[in-house]
Amino acid sequence: MAAEHILILDFGSQTTALIGRRIRELGIYGEIIPGDSALSEEILDGVKGIILSGSPESVNGSGLKADRRIYECNLPLLGICYGLHLMTVDLGGAVQPLPAREAGGVEVRIGDRPPADMKSPNWDAMAFFSGFLWRDDLNLWNLLMNKKSLSRLNVWMSHSDSITKLANNFVEIGTSAKGYPAIVYHREKPWFGVQFHPEVSHCERGAELLGAFVRDVCHCAANWSVKSYLEETLGTLKQKAADRTVLLLISGGIDSTVAAALLLKALPAKNIHLMYMDTGLMRKNETAAVKQTLESLGAQNIHIIQCQDEFLSALSGVETPEAKRKIIGDMFIKIQEREVERLALPKDYILAQGTLYTDLIESGKGVGSKAHTIKTHHNVGTPLVEAKRAAGALLEPLDKLYKDEVRLLGALLSLDDEVLHRHPFPGPGLAVRILGEVNSEKCEALREADSIFIEELKKRRNPLTQKTLYNEIWQAFAVLLPVRSVGVSGDERKYGWVLSLRAVTSADGMTAGVYNFNMNDIIEISTRITNEVPAIGRVVYDVSSKPPATIEWE
Repeated sequence: MAAEHILILDFGSQTTALIGRRIRELGIYGEIIPGDSALSEEILDGVKGIILSGSPESVNGSGLKADRRIYECNLPLLGICYGLHLMTVDLGGAVQPLPAREAGGVEVRIGDRPPADMKSPNWDAMAFFSGFLWRDDLNLWNLLMNKKSLSRLNVWMSHSDSITKLANNFVEIGTSAKGYPAIVYHREKPWFGVQFHPEVSHCERGAELLGAFVRDVCHCAANWSVKSYLEETLGTLKQKAADRTVLLLISGGIDSTVAAALLLKALPAKNIHLMYMDTGLMRKNETAAVKQTLESLGAQNIHIIQCQDEFLSALSGVETPEAKRKIIGDMFIKIQEREVERLALPKDYILAQGTLYTDLIESGKGVGSKAHTIKTHHNVGTPLVEAKRAAGALLEPLDKLYKDEVRLLGALLSLDDEVLHRHPFPGPGLAVRILGEVNSEKCEALREADSIFIEELKKRRNPLTQKTLYNEIWQAFAVLLPVRSVGVSGDERKYGWVLSLRAVTSADGMTAGVYNFNMNDIIEISTRITNEVPAIGRVVYDVSSKPPATIEWE
């Protein structure tokens, strides 16, 4: 008998795994499978409820269809955006394109009373709505007769279609500002649908909504944690790797470092080879810091590869971000294969990576087949990785986790705080933080400017919280723009590069807000950069949130 859990049908949404993440925050495990999977007895074993995710597709077009058994298995259902559209069309309703897309923050109006034709209370519906709309009033009978509820709910939408006819026996209780159904439920069954994304952190009471469904309607027990994930993963690594040689590519970031710590805890250190490539695209003093960290973890086989000239030569004249990523991915493969041969590793070695679920999602490698590619991650879609994946010789022990969960896992593995709370750094390094062509001079200028920015954030504090600005910010970095600007240095005309500073707040990296700096901090940091890095002539601050922008510029 499988442990009880929530089944999440993935129809290709960029935030499908975030649904599972939010549910895991409640101590409940969510299993994500392709949305068109056949729901066998084996798959449904232990399932307490089913969530149908969103999708970039239209339910009237080439979108995936769910197994009709979801309506016959007597389980609670929650349709999110496309998932709601699918339920609506399957059950006799209609969905049509909107005259204008509803996207971003949207206000939903909540009805004041239950519908007049409700003959008897649907206690599942009452439990669901009392969990996030009516949570301040616990008297369900009073709620039924004269409920106290929010009159407005600020949610996060992203859709081009909407419901024009409700499915049979469904009731609308929330309406979007444009007049379309936003929250619906079935009169008799524990079936619900929302025309927004409760999994996104910007959605008001979204976490409460998911909690009300999995706890109050599905009655799931809270028995999942990062600690249980660690125990399960250690067992899986021992089973899959056994006595085989494992090669892990180390970038210096938290993801690959935690992956290394996991491997070293699960397997004999003599079998684990850790390869770090100094590409010339790294942060200041990165190589020395990486070596020190790996040695502290008990690593025995650390291979530092100096290959700056090879990477910079391959990137010469290349300007587009996807081309850069693919070139860097190919270079990693080329050098890795060369070094593997030099090290005389066995041909059946296992490749390990610190891939996160967000990497897979953005690269179009989610659970299902309908996810769109946002940007290619160098460790996801390369031929070598795909070949190892197909051969069952690829270990990605973090591929179901988000960045904050990786940090929790790292803490359980006793990693140093300096490593655990280091801001994320992209696999392609400075190449995707230099817009346009990459060369050694630009890398050096950006490396120095970025180092100054981070150093200043670590020494400056928020006077209200007394936290360093670095610890308040999810991710901060500098971006070198392909623009030169006229300035004055002393009495001479200066023609220097424009540098953009980027600092965002986030819980998981799927959405992000702009960090609200004190203006004096920004001015003083900017002044130090332009004074100490001669190539930089002007500094600007990026105030774009995610979405619509991504956190990294490329």
